[in-house]
Amino acid sequence: MNKQNQIKRTLSLSSNIEYIKQLLEGKGGVAHRSDLAKQVCTHFEFHDARGEMQTSGCLKALRDLESSGHFELPRVQHKTGTKSPRRLTDSVPHPVDVPDEVRHIAALELVLVQEADQMRTWNELMLTEHYLKAAILVGRQMRYLIRSEHGWLGGIGYAAPALQLSARDQWIGWNQEEHQAQLHMIVGMSRFLIRPSVNCKNLASKVLGMSMATIAKDFNRQYGYSPLLIESFVDTEHYSGTCYKASNWLAIGKTKGRGRQDRHNDSTLSQKTIYMYPLDTSFRKQLGLSANAGLGALTISEGLDAAQWAEHEFGGAPLGDKRLSKRLVNVAHAKAQNPGSAFSGTVEGDWPATKAYYRMIDQPEGSAVNLENILQPHRERTARRMMGQKTVLCLQDGSELNYTNLDKCSGLGELKANQTGAKTKGLTLHSSFAIAPNGLPLGVLKAQCIAPHPRLPDDKRKPSKIPIEEKKTFVWIEHHRDLVELAATMPQTQLINVCDREADFFELFDEQRKNPCVELLIRAQHDRNINESPFKLFAAIRETRVQSRVSVNVPQQSARPKKSKQKAKAARPGRRAELALRHLAIQLPAPSYYHDKEPVEIQLIHALEENPPQGTKAVEWFLLTTIKIESAKDIEKCLRWYTLRWRIEDWHRVLKSGCKIDDLAHETAERLRRAIGINLVIAWRIMLMTLLGRETPELPAEILFSDVELRTLHAYAKKKIKTPFVTR
Repeated sequence: MNKQNQIKRTLSLSSNIEYIKQLLEGKGGVAHRSDLAKQVCTHFEFHDARGEMQTSGCLKALRDLESSGHFELPRVQHKTGTKSPRRLTDSVPHPVDVPDEVRHIAALELVLVQEADQMRTWNELMLTEHYLKAAILVGRQMRYLIRSEHGWLGGIGYAAPALQLSARDQWIGWNQEEHQAQLHMIVGMSRFLIRPSVNCKNLASKVLGMSMATIAKDFNRQYGYSPLLIESFVDTEHYSGTCYKASNWLAIGKTKGRGRQDRHNDSTLSQKTIYMYPLDTSFRKQLGLSANAGLGALTISEGLDAAQWAEHEFGGAPLGDKRLSKRLVNVAHAKAQNPGSAFSGTVEGDWPATKAYYRMIDQPEGSAVNLENILQPHRERTARRMMGQKTVLCLQDGSELNYTNLDKCSGLGELKANQTGAKTKGLTLHSSFAIAPNGLPLGVLKAQCIAPHPRLPDDKRKPSKIPIEEKKTFVWIEHHRDLVELAATMPQTQLINVCDREADFFELFDEQRKNPCVELLIRAQHDRNINESPFKLFAAIRETRVQSRVSVNVPQQSARPKKSKQKAKAARPGRRAELALRHLAIQLPAPSYYHDKEPVEIQLIHALEENPPQGTKAVEWFLLTTIKIESAKDIEKCLRWYTLRWRIEDWHRVLKSGCKIDDLAHETAERLRRAIGINLVIAWRIMLMTLLGRETPELPAEILFSDVELRTLHAYAKKKIKTPFVTR
């Protein structure tokens, strides 16, 4: 049953409407709506996969045609009394001696509800113990009880999916016609109950996994076809949805607070998180859609063409006005042509275009035109590029943006003092930047432009007494939590949070321990005390045996002269460094002010350049990671992943040298953030285009350049060839 009968489309034909009118005028002996539906189903052969009449679908189509004025149906005959589910005379006995862990539950199984006593038990559980206090399902239905030797542990109910669900339909990528024809390939998990008296770790995720393994077969036996997708909703006011995440369900968006009976868009219900579970990973193909339909995976270079990239990366940004969203696309497209110039120079003095840019940037404080909303479409495209990878390195780092010269700019923070002690004003850019394991940048996941402020003089608290939420380091935890949420949407992709030494603090490792779906790979900063000789962490790993040797590139470093606000930096030539690798599994102790926290199990990797060139400082890294280390190859893999952390610094260099974000001039920090947000994406594309040209020189030029740009480059190349070579 690939496509549902198009009942309404068939009945809408003028000849068929005439046939229905004849039935209503008495020629078919129609007394009730149900009689009419049966005759229509028989005449037009409206049957489902089991051969049964589709009377419900037919009645709905007839009501729609009546509301359009084609005919008048017989009046509805209301039955007296209220329909109520069949129930038990007594409550369901509570299970006894349920163990704390699911692996110790005896004879755990799902029981398909088929008998009357089972139906009464299921209804009783839902009516008395489910928070919705309802047991009525609609459409094609399946019910299960969760049974064990300890007693009934809960139940599950499946029914028809939501008729309209914009986030789901956008994620699938089908149009209205495809939606109407194939909505039946989705089944809704309408009820899921683990009884409140049962407290068993991982029981909910275990039961979800068992249910996903059997629902397609059971549904096929009962209804004659296998569904492709299961949908469910989590009311986050009551539940966190952890069991869905642990069972590889995908969180794809939120509902709008409407139910099946909300005909007037009142949206009186609470918004719920939508979770989807593909029973078939090729469900889009089974639905007749392209593999990249909806919000599926993208290749790295897909959608980067010069004409359309800005629409892909900025289109539909939720700026509160569609005109502003369209303007954002135009601004980004123009700015990318000449990223190092002010916008007026980019558009060559076009006053209307310049005025439109500043009207967008100068929106009032608190408007929807903010950094997060500007980046939202790009973040969604980045997530789709990540879905096409088995592993994604999520580089997290900060960079200072100095705006001391903007005397009239309000909302700036206080940056670190330079070597002369002079204080500078500006913003701290903290970003999560996703790259593939081959180093190609996938995009910007999250960015914050923070205005740092020093502690108040009267704040005399010791650092250990200050909550982590009030510390500057909390931004690393915020970005890690964001990655955890993102990981729930792509369970087939491994996310690794790669950070420099600033992220070496216990609270971040403790945060990862709570939800280990995103790994950590962090360069160690602190040489911690340990309980055994030599009593220092770094000395301990230096004494272990070498497990492998690798060669890595050490990039060149240009000399930087001393400036009033910067220290001088000596030049460093690029080289290949031969590193010896060591590994040690350790227990990372909690700080003394966390008396109630256990140590964190973690892996320590040591990489040392044993024979550096004369006059050159040896490369030595200590890396802390939650990634499982079982062999020398795992150590090498972690090291090579960490060497790619410099990609985010390359991106910062493109931002500052190529896009000149330090030269932006606006009257408020919020306006600066808006302009920076546009440049973040432009810098990503510049970097990707450069690296694509190096990594895949066979890539067609049309992917990255417009026809005009290609003709210009071709003419320039011909001119260079004709220029005679002159020796001196």
